[in-house]
This record gives sequence, structure tokens and C-alpha cells, in this order.
Amino acid sequence: MTLTKDPDATLDYGVNWRPERLPWLSTGESIVSSSWMVPDGTVTVLTESHTDTTTTVWLSGGTLGQLVNLVNRITTDQGRTEDRTICLRIKNH
Repeated sequence: MTLTKDPDATLDYGVNWRPERLPWLSTGESIVSSSWMVPDGTVTVLTESHTDTTTTVWLSGGTLGQLVNLVNRITTDQGRTEDRTICLRIKNH
């Protein structure tokens, strides 16, 4: 799935690691760390946060026409590590 972002917008993007369908986290498992990897020269990471089951990153900037892969890596209290990628296209809205 590809999401869009206007280069002048400041927006949040996130991952629900325990959605209704196909949850990745086991029952009772919690996220203990989350990091967002963003290629240099693309968008600017303002803040990152997480709860026991979700992760969020706030972004600004971007260059029109760019396609940016945002990679979210989590580690859980059970020692499991996983990545999810959000594809973000920079375009005027």
C-alpha cells in the first residue's frame, strides 16, 4: 500500500501491530522498543512514539515526486523483532 503526503504537511503515520485481522503480536505481548528508519534527504522525522501495540512517527517535508520507504522496527517483551514498511509518495494534495 502506498500513502501520500503533501511536502508542506506535518502528519503522523503508524502501524497497528495487533489489528483485527492477522495480528502479529501474540496475546499479552507488548512492544518495548520502536524505531523508524527513513532514508537521508527525504522526509524529516519530528517525533517517534509507541504503545504496547501501536507505533507512530510524525513527519514533515519531502520533495515532490519522491517515493519514500519508511521502515518501522519493533522489539517485543518476548524478544521478537520485526519490520514493517510504509511506502509514502510525496505529492501535492
